[in-house]
Order: sequence, then C-alpha cells, then structure tokens
Amino acid sequence: MELSKIIVSFFVLQFLLFQSPIYAATGNSNIFREYIGAEFNNVKFSDVPIHSGVEFHFILSFAIDYTMSSSSPSPNNGQFNVFWDTDNLTPSAVSAIKNQHSNVKVALSLGGDSVGGSSAYFNPSSVDSWVSNAVSSLTDIIEQYNLDGIDIDYEHFQADPNTFAECIGKLITTLKNNGVISFASIAPYDDDEIQSHYKALWESYSQVIDYVNFQFYGYDKGTTVSQFMDYFSTQRSNYEGGRILASFSTDGIAGLSPENGFFTACSELKSKGELVGIFVWSADDSKSNGFKYEKQSQALLAISH
Repeated sequence: MELSKIIVSFFVLQFLLFQSPIYAATGNSNIFREYIGAEFNNVKFSDVPIHSGVEFHFILSFAIDYTMSSSSPSPNNGQFNVFWDTDNLTPSAVSAIKNQHSNVKVALSLGGDSVGGSSAYFNPSSVDSWVSNAVSSLTDIIEQYNLDGIDIDYEHFQADPNTFAECIGKLITTLKNNGVISFASIAPYDDDEIQSHYKALWESYSQVIDYVNFQFYGYDKGTTVSQFMDYFSTQRSNYEGGRILASFSTDGIAGLSPENGFFTACSELKSKGELVGIFVWSADDSKSNGFKYEKQSQALLAISH
C-alpha cells in the first residue's frame, strides 16, 4: 500500500512540474516564424517553403494605429489600419495557405519601425481609450483575415514604459479572453529605450505572452557564435521563463548570419535544450535567394527533439 502511494505521488509530482510555467518555457521545440509583407516585394505565402515537421507562423507586417493618409500618416490612438502588401497577402490567401498546410498559423505584427518614411510611434491618448480602440479595430482585422495571433513590434515611443505595459498587456489579455487570438509575442531588441518598455510589459504581463521574438539581428554584423550565445543567455535572463526564439535577418545588414555561424549557434542551443524555435526577418528579403535559409532552419527544427 505504501509503495503504491509513493508511485502515485511521484507521477502527480511529475505532472505538476511539467505543467508549471517555468518547465513549459524550457526545452527544444519546433516553432518557425517569418515576417512577411512589409517591403512590398510581391512575395506570397505560397512562395515560402513549409516543412510539415514544424509549427509555422507567418507574421503579417504591419498593422499600425496611424491614419492611412498617403502624404503624412499620423497617430490614431489605437485605431489600427493594415500597412502590409494587401495585393498579395489577402484574406483569401490566408485561408488558402492554412487550408493547404494544417501546421500553418498566421499572425499580424503591430507597429514596426516606420510608416510613410517616418518613425512609427506608440502614442496613446490614454490607456483606456487606446485599449478600447485597439480591441475593436484589431478584432475586425483579425476576423476579416482569419488570423490566429498578434506580435508586438513597436520600436519608438511617446509614452512611458508603464503606459506601454498597461496598454499592450490589457490588449493581449482582452483579445485572448474574447477568443479572438490564441497566442501573442513581443519583438524587442537590445536598446535601452526598447528594453525599458518591453521589460516593463514582461514584468506585469508575461503570463499572456507566448513567445519572445528577440531581434538578435539587431546586434553588430560581426557578431560571432560565442557572442551570440552570450547575447542569448542575457535575454533569457531579461525575459525569464519566456520562450525566446533565435533569429536572423536575410537582408544581411547585421547580426550573426547563416553564412557566419547562425546554425552552429542553433545547434549549440539545441544541445542545451534551449532552442524553442527560429524566426526570420523577412520573407520579402528571402524571395531573391529562393528561401535557402528558411529551408535549413525548418530542417534543423524538425529533427526529433
């Protein structure tokens, strides 16, 4: 009898441990994510190779709470409009790629670096008004496009970190509670202002953030494998318990590139049980090289954990 109690207790303990957020956030996984549509290169979902052994997320870039004025877009207090390539990345195209590949989900990203040639600012009038407008306008876009999640990529701010945290945290929480989205991610990079805002968000609302798309390609172009590993460790500490994805850019401007050791770093992360996934900026840039590194990324992730 005592032995049976011990055995039952052991399995209950195992269950509780593996259900906890800390354990859920660690370990290798097969998430592959790619931003698409920001550069209007006529790239289509169907152009991008999709491996059946990964969970694949397209991230439409971008939805921005700015007016649609062609001459000078201006902040619009949470009333979002679509600024991605809508000629090629349409609601019907979303439905088609999801119907063709059961492992594909599609999200949209909020903010981005610029709009109309100028910086795209997070500039709410108030927390409550911004959240109300954002929930309404984004729900309409997400339902129109049959999307699954959102990504937060604001990079310029006219609001303090706490206001940003409350606006974004309440937005994600409301969209999830309303059943509008099933996942959310954030996309910070190593900049003091960026980190102050996103770490404030993480501190208050990490429980509703599923992935951290940290922009490791924001580091210097000469980044080495060992430096990348150090950077990755630092960001795991900054976003403790988060599912941090490795990343590279196919525009070749900065960061550790695939040519210079990115996949070596990923293999090291995988050997340590820390490769949650990989994301790429962006399909628009990759179109010209036939998505060579998207194929390599997915092949690595699809190998049995």
